[in-house]
Amino acid sequence: MELTKTEEDYLKALFHLIVENEADKAGTNQLAEYLGVSPASANNMLKKLKGKALVDYEKYGKLELADKGKAIAVRLIRKHRLWETFLCQHMNFTWDEVHEVAEQLEHIQSPKLIAELDKFLGFPSRDPHGAIIPGADGAYDTPPKASLSSLKAGDVCRLVAVNDSSESLLRYASRLGLSLNSEILVEEIHEFDSSMAIVVAGVSTMVSKQFADHVFVEKL
Repeated sequence: MELTKTEEDYLKALFHLIVENEADKAGTNQLAEYLGVSPASANNMLKKLKGKALVDYEKYGKLELADKGKAIAVRLIRKHRLWETFLCQHMNFTWDEVHEVAEQLEHIQSPKLIAELDKFLGFPSRDPHGAIIPGADGAYDTPPKASLSSLKAGDVCRLVAVNDSSESLLRYASRLGLSLNSEILVEEIHEFDSSMAIVVAGVSTMVSKQFADHVFVEKL
């Protein structure tokens, strides 16, 4: 089945909203806000996707991905994360520079290219932001993730993933000296706004709750 770039973007967005957020369904307005389009535009596209049996959808009702739509979304995510890995490892891109380029490359329709890319990279299991790369068989694992903001003062953790959709967040994390597997000590949490004092490589820094919500860790 041939799809337009926009149709693929909608399926991937629904996958993020439903599967990766561990939600049962998503709303039309929620999808429109996520993609930065009007609810009317979202409704029009959803009608097309329903006609192709890719989503289950009733106007202004809750949305679900059909199995075919989910499979397409997983293939897109697999390609996206493999391209991000390639750009970081072999093209001198930093982790805050790869997302937009990978957004373009993920729409290339060549299974052989992706299979060879995977082989060239040594069959990586995670991308530069710590996200799991789906398998060639379509297997997609969503292991539980704890946000930095869920920890308590005195906790020590290891950074395992970051939200890759915000370049400014990734640049800020880099300025703090954070990278995958960085060890973080939660030194203090301020009651007023839940901001945190964290220690990275011996340096104490204040970070906002918004930042801590998008940094995922494993408690040590």
